[in-house]
Amino acid sequence: MTPEAVQAEEHPEARPAASAEPNSKPEDGAMAEAEERRAISPTVVHETIRKEGEEELSRSTSALGWSGLAAGLSMGFSLVAEGLLRQHLPDVSWRPLISKFGYSVGFLIVVLGRQQLFTENTLTPILPLLHNWSLGKLGQVARLWITVLLTNLLGALLFAWVVGNTEAFDAATRASFAEIGRAAAEPPFWTILVRGVFAGWLIALMVWLLPAAETARVSIIVILTFLVGLGEFSHIIAGSVEVLYLVTTGALSFGKYLVDYMVPTLLGNILGGVTLVAALNHAQVVAGDRKGRQAG
Repeated sequence: MTPEAVQAEEHPEARPAASAEPNSKPEDGAMAEAEERRAISPTVVHETIRKEGEEELSRSTSALGWSGLAAGLSMGFSLVAEGLLRQHLPDVSWRPLISKFGYSVGFLIVVLGRQQLFTENTLTPILPLLHNWSLGKLGQVARLWITVLLTNLLGALLFAWVVGNTEAFDAATRASFAEIGRAAAEPPFWTILVRGVFAGWLIALMVWLLPAAETARVSIIVILTFLVGLGEFSHIIAGSVEVLYLVTTGALSFGKYLVDYMVPTLLGNILGGVTLVAALNHAQVVAGDRKGRQAG
């Protein structure tokens, strides 16, 4: 071995550095990482939801109906989870901070299970309608809305009847269900309507956020629906399970549920979802596209 080789072996730091690739640039790796970390644009989110809406509008009425019925039944577990937590927690000021996490259970089942929930549809099929307005598209949206709303409410009614008229839960837990139902039904018409706007707004925002959520989907669903529950914002399906529990146990008339709860909640949810999320987010994407075309 030559003296130079021995010296290189004993002092590796003295070896000449390997020559860099002739075409590589230090900033290329940083640019690639920045591209990966950059949040997806509103246009991508809009297009993802619009395509999903087109798929939903193309589904048969029977497929929508069965999915809507499943969602109505699944939403009953929000009442069950919240009622069980409420019944097992002490009656103190912080109890809602824990028990309202139960409100998220039904939404987790419905959203992750890809079931049809009416308040999600104040955004998803509306984007295709706003993108390509026509009477035919409007008819498709009306068919979807009517089918999903009626089957959601039917599922909610069936769940409420079973919970209220069987021994599936003990008397203390059923008393918790009744307390939750009374809290939902007691506010006046206009208060329920305004609360319905907030609920529709938050649920539609949840749908808007999910395409970019990746591994945070569960967190987004839980956080936003927990806020709906904690704020006692009126949701047409989750709240209907609660109020219909009173109806099926004879504590409230169906007419009072229909006029004093269902109507203002439905109107509020539609206003919150369609105007505050669908229309506004569609408008920002359209405005951005127009500006891009003008710049080009």
